Amino acid sequence: MHWSMKKLLLSCCATIALSTGLMAANFTLSSVNGGAAVGSPKLNLDNLALGNSTQWIDGTIQVSFTGSGQVVQGAASGYYAAPFVSGGNGTGFGSPDQANGADETNYLSTGIGSIEFNFKYDQNYFGLLWGSVDNYNTLSFYSNNLLVGSFTGTQIWASANGNQGQQGTFYVNFSTSDGTFNKVVASSTQYAFELDNIAYNGRSVPDGGSTVALLGLALAGLACVRRKA
Repeated sequence: MHWSMKKLLLSCCATIALSTGLMAANFTLSSVNGGAAVGSPKLNLDNLALGNSTQWIDGTIQVSFTGSGQVVQGAASGYYAAPFVSGGNGTGFGSPDQANGADETNYLSTGIGSIEFNFKYDQNYFGLLWGSVDNYNTLSFYSNNLLVGSFTGTQIWASANGNQGQQGTFYVNFSTSDGTFNKVVASSTQYAFELDNIAYNGRSVPDGGSTVALLGLALAGLACVRRKA
């Protein structure tokens, strides 16, 4: 079993559904060698302009930012660090996005704030390269502004300590079996949540890896006091 899958299984054992009256969807979450779901549209985000302007991706996804969220490149000590590509998790995103090592192309950082993806059409699958996973990172899914699922960094990696190398980056796939979503929000209460190489629309998750069934809303992760070095 790939090392990232082992840590994912450990981190997903204690998911709790919140009783809020909201309609939660059943999500399947997986992280496997090879990255995004086969056959899904794959976007490397390299065509986005640096900064925090609202932009369209592939003509079907509007991306907008709050707080210090923005399109960035490289690293800024204490504020953001590039996701680390390894183990084939950049496959299908073109060169140099699939090359092993720290991401050298445009990527997104929430800073202390959020990144919002609004889809023209309903989706049932979303994948992303999630860099330097921290326990104060959250990825949330909405259907017509109704929250249907939310996941924290500790559900991706039990340690969730902001490691900026290979061990701290995961390609994570989220799919629903009984619902759809049309908005995805990446947010962080401290610096930062970095992501690149998104995929969407396909129902299936990648072959060859175990999956963990998760029920919709999960408890938000505890914020830590460490900033990225």
